[in-house]
Amino acid sequence: MTAAAMESKRLGLCEKSLFVVPNHLTEQWASEFLQLYPAANILVATKRDFETHNRKRFCSRIATGDYDAVIIGHSQFEKIPLSREKQAAILQEQIDEITQGIVQAKQERAERFTIKQMEKLKKNLKLKLEKLNDQSRKDDVITFEELGVDRLFVDEAHFYKNLFLVTKMRNVAGLSQTEAQKSSDLFMKCRYMDELTGSKGVVFATGTPISNSMTEMYTMQRYLQYDLLKNKDMTHFDAWASTFGETVTAIELAPEGYNF
Repeated sequence: MTAAAMESKRLGLCEKSLFVVPNHLTEQWASEFLQLYPAANILVATKRDFETHNRKRFCSRIATGDYDAVIIGHSQFEKIPLSREKQAAILQEQIDEITQGIVQAKQERAERFTIKQMEKLKKNLKLKLEKLNDQSRKDDVITFEELGVDRLFVDEAHFYKNLFLVTKMRNVAGLSQTEAQKSSDLFMKCRYMDELTGSKGVVFATGTPISNSMTEMYTMQRYLQYDLLKNKDMTHFDAWASTFGETVTAIELAPEGYNF
């Protein structure tokens, strides 16, 4: 990833790369980066930089400095928000998609459980949008767009696999429908980077892209190939799964060795 970032800059394909790495590895990343490129101009976040009173100053340094790369921790990345306008636009797009999905599910006479689940997700997205539009929350922090970052490298990307998912399938092992805030935050930032770079600005690194379930492959594609999924009408999990997978009934062994 270090070489990819520096070569991209040398070839004029990007200006400033942001590396999002596990919190405890920021300094190790920096030393290994400089081992490969000793003359590189990099900025590394420390724990202190993201304390409330220092965060604004650190983000200003990212925005105004001509760095080859900026290295920050996963939890620090989450604290740099997208602008309200951009968040609202992406949320509205998701609400429109889910509304379309509900209409489709009703036409196909899907189970009530599925429709209720979709309605619940739509309600949650609307609540997020209302919260965002509440102008009483005045916040003058620098936004993600203002950082001037045009390449995003995410290390240990499997930490972000809990992204919201709606499906008609029931009683199928491994279909997790929990959502983590950090995952929806990364998803929005990936959408912004796609817009900025023509879907060429995000790089993931992980040794375990799929550890438990096929849904994790779909999740990775949503982060990295969302526009392609959209063009193929596969943004909904069921459309994707019916194309690339099949449901099989089989005995599964528990880790202890008995069937369940």
